[in-house]
Amino acid sequence: MHEVKVAIGDGFLESFAVIPKAKQKKVMEFVAKFRHNPKSAGINYEKINDARDPNFRSVRVDQEYRGIVLSPEAGDVYVLLWVDKHDDAYDWARRHRCDIHPTTGTLQLLQVQSATIVEQATTPPSQRIAPANGRTASTADTHEATVDLSDVDDQTLLRFGVPPSELDRTRALTTVAKLEVAEQWLPREAFEALYLYAAGTPLLELLADFAAAPVAKPVDITDFATALEADASRQRFHVVESELELIEMLEAPLEKWRVFLHPSQRRLVDRNWNGPVRVLGGAGTGKTVVAMHRARWLAQNQLKAGERILITTFTANLATDIADNLRKICSPESLSNIDVQHIDAWVSGFLRSRDYRLRIVYPGDPSGDYASCWQRAEALIPAELGLPASFYTEEWDRVVLPNAVKTTKDYATVSRAGRGVSLTRKQRSQIWPVFEEMRIQLALRKLTTLEDAIHEILAMLDRDGVGQSGYRSIVVDEGQDFSSEMLTLLRRLAPQQPNDLFIVGDGHQRIYQRKAVLGRCGIDIRGRGKKLRINYRTTEEIRRFAVAVLNAVKVDDLDGGSDGIEGYRSLMHGHPPERKVFSIQDEEVAWLRDSIDALQVDGMQSQDICLVARTNSLVDSYASGLKRLGVAVKVISRRQPDHRSTAGVRLATMHRVKGLEFRAVFMVGLNKGVVPLEGALRTKDPVEMELRSAHERALFHVAATRAVKRLFLSSFGEASAFVGDA
Repeated sequence: MHEVKVAIGDGFLESFAVIPKAKQKKVMEFVAKFRHNPKSAGINYEKINDARDPNFRSVRVDQEYRGIVLSPEAGDVYVLLWVDKHDDAYDWARRHRCDIHPTTGTLQLLQVQSATIVEQATTPPSQRIAPANGRTASTADTHEATVDLSDVDDQTLLRFGVPPSELDRTRALTTVAKLEVAEQWLPREAFEALYLYAAGTPLLELLADFAAAPVAKPVDITDFATALEADASRQRFHVVESELELIEMLEAPLEKWRVFLHPSQRRLVDRNWNGPVRVLGGAGTGKTVVAMHRARWLAQNQLKAGERILITTFTANLATDIADNLRKICSPESLSNIDVQHIDAWVSGFLRSRDYRLRIVYPGDPSGDYASCWQRAEALIPAELGLPASFYTEEWDRVVLPNAVKTTKDYATVSRAGRGVSLTRKQRSQIWPVFEEMRIQLALRKLTTLEDAIHEILAMLDRDGVGQSGYRSIVVDEGQDFSSEMLTLLRRLAPQQPNDLFIVGDGHQRIYQRKAVLGRCGIDIRGRGKKLRINYRTTEEIRRFAVAVLNAVKVDDLDGGSDGIEGYRSLMHGHPPERKVFSIQDEEVAWLRDSIDALQVDGMQSQDICLVARTNSLVDSYASGLKRLGVAVKVISRRQPDHRSTAGVRLATMHRVKGLEFRAVFMVGLNKGVVPLEGALRTKDPVEMELRSAHERALFHVAATRAVKRLFLSSFGEASAFVGDA
């Protein structure tokens, strides 16, 4: 007797999400009964006339709605595929079929199309593939762009998931326009691989990340239970294991990241790694999702008694968001074994546990203690050297603190690589009293910096041993924002063994002025450096715009190499970003009110809209302006997750919005002098200027890539050059 398997397709969740709320309750009641016993006499299976798939059946939800179920003759497999009004559900069923691919063993949902549709290159110009260099292409460029599959043999096409019956039609896809139209009938995994190949991704990389491994024995194309277990199948179909899981899926049907992972993501998550792993990926490629699922997998499969998993980030707000989302995918038992802390909080907590009496302070500390210490140190700046005050803050941050420089002798010999101003040995001796005084002032007030605190912890670990951390594995999100000493600390906390460190990041999103090389921090990723290439969040039009602002920026791969944007693509299309320039802010705010109203008339909820500004003061200004015009708003807290159940248009700074996403994003106040922020670029050091400029561009890029469907850019007065650059 076969075990009954009940699965849900991602299309079922999508169709469920758009039906009226009143009907959703009926569907949830039906699905719960169906999952409990799909063979129940109360479930009326009906054959569908003219259906392309003989295994499709309709099931009655109520008088008005029907579900479409894959119910093969053998195997006791039941897959909920779609739910809709009676006629629309039947129409959907007649346009689709489910097959098991004879090479990959994947369960594929296929849309049946006539061959003539494939030959129509009618895709709008805004929906063409951009050239691999990331620049926006002209209509002519994209329309005429060719797709050359001559180097891809039939066996490779089959391993990508192209159905055997579609090999000839696939080879006829000689232009970008034809390939994009073919998205209607190609299986998802096959289209993704070919789309990225057309965009310039090397074939060897696609074979590693997208192609199914050769199978040892012939695929049984009637074994649907086995097909559901294939990695590519699990991208679209999920076997429901419990009533609670089912309820959670239906309560948040659009949060597909909870259960559906792309095969390239799942291969990173569900496996044993023989050492540290680094995963790169552009904005929207699901790096944080991969990090969370990796932590869950580790907690379920790798822990012994007393061991824990640490998942850490650079910012407090991102750690808060991750902790909130982990609750959605982890069992209480797994969650109890995972610590989620941003790195500063972990350092502070560790020192408190060791009865460490110094308080960590930062530039901009609201108590003013840090500024007071620095003011006294600045009084010793040697005027005869003619160096601006900014040089000393930069030298302190870039050289003294990272290298734990404590004496004039240390400073005389420390490397200053990457600094734009060279110093003689004599000049170093003249400068050192400034930094010495800063250390004295901090000590007198029982204060310390984060960098010095980390160096102190490293010294403690040298004395006491690494094993006392209790961490079996550490997962790092937004690894590009971690400094060398932070990464060195994490290396020491996770004993060197399989599955010890898992680091995700993207140098294109480095919004803090830190750069580290993993290898120099003791983290050897050779053979374990991976990359995600598909943007699941934004449309291709928004992605292109956001990437263009980074064209002049050289980006590293977190390990001393370079990281390009070749082959990084979104598979979704939509409206191009919309730009507006106003004379005064009041005009801009009035336009924002009207635009928000229009989006809501079209069905968008207020909590799915976010206004993003460069500074906190601008956020407050726009919040006040919109409130005066009757718009309900909610400023996103730095330390609380943003629960979308609460209504109100969101407002956030460019820093705070990192890690979030919204259906519509308004980047506001994009004025000259604000973006990039004039004060942030104030330095005479050319190297420092380059770093700060790259930081401002990355911040703009991050904010723009929070948009899922619509991106609006507005300013009052003279607009930022970034808008023109992009």
